[in-house]
Amino acid sequence: MSVRITSLSDLAALGFDDIIDARSPSEYAEDRIPGAISLPVLNDEERAQVGTIYVQEDPFKARKIGAALVARNAATHIQGPLADREGGWKPLVYCWRGGQRSNSFASILSQIGWRADVIEGGYRTYRRLVVDMLHRAPLPHRLMLIDGGTGTAKTRLLHHIAAAGGQVLDLEGLASHRGSLFGMVGEEQPSQKAFESGIAMALTRLDPARVTFVEAESSKVGDLLVPPSLWKAMLASPYVEVTAPIAARAEHLVTSYPDIVDDADRLARTLDRLVKYHGRDVVGGWHELAQDGNWAGLAHQLVETHYDPRYKRIRREAEPERVLDLADLTDATLAEAAKALVASV
Repeated sequence: MSVRITSLSDLAALGFDDIIDARSPSEYAEDRIPGAISLPVLNDEERAQVGTIYVQEDPFKARKIGAALVARNAATHIQGPLADREGGWKPLVYCWRGGQRSNSFASILSQIGWRADVIEGGYRTYRRLVVDMLHRAPLPHRLMLIDGGTGTAKTRLLHHIAAAGGQVLDLEGLASHRGSLFGMVGEEQPSQKAFESGIAMALTRLDPARVTFVEAESSKVGDLLVPPSLWKAMLASPYVEVTAPIAARAEHLVTSYPDIVDDADRLARTLDRLVKYHGRDVVGGWHELAQDGNWAGLAHQLVETHYDPRYKRIRREAEPERVLDLADLTDATLAEAAKALVASV
């Protein structure tokens, strides 16, 4: 049975126990429905093999070989990841366009007695809904931006806002990037499509009538573009500006970037990228601070010399809705500020 999805909110309301992505591992890695588990019925090599035979030799031969591979892989999944599923298990299966891969797998699962359905149109239906939301239609959400210079703990403040009951969209978390030159979290960022999937599903869970707090990013978070509908909404939204003493900001940066502090080669490479802005003498001094382990001093100079001048050049024309002039960036102070912000909207 095919399930028709006309909005992203439909996915959460369908009530399936698991969503199964039957596409190849590379397709799954690029993007998938958030929360879907990967159980490919054809791996990348098998998919290429079947496709080549279909085009260059004979479609019937390709379908026959493909069916054998699907059956073999389905058996592996049933005996492996699905071995503990009970009789009442209800999975939703999808492939690229809701065709042979998902229907074949769902048919096998149904023969066992599980209540398996497929998504009509497959992943392409889902992706079209994401594009409609983030590229074509204006967002209905009421946004409030959290702005401020580097090191003002904006992301931590967002987390405290969420803990205080506020609605939050964490773009840096979704992008696996802290939004600065030193910002990469882990080995790599998600793909652009996966980033947009995360944003779309996060927005779907939020109430558009309530204010949603978002960190004031540029149009890119690392290498990922903020999708156009969200970016337009952010540009038109009011903002809160966070300020704090440079010493507190430097301390926050040191504690928030342990991966940079622990990786001397990565830090050196990143500092070298600043030579074109500040010259070799200045950057050489920063290298010396790093070699001496003077992380607070390095963070202080980066904020004062590199980040703050750039932040001032891109200041908004509109005045902030509110200024949070924080004496420090402790969790207690941020929690208090967050409660006040949530109560004010």
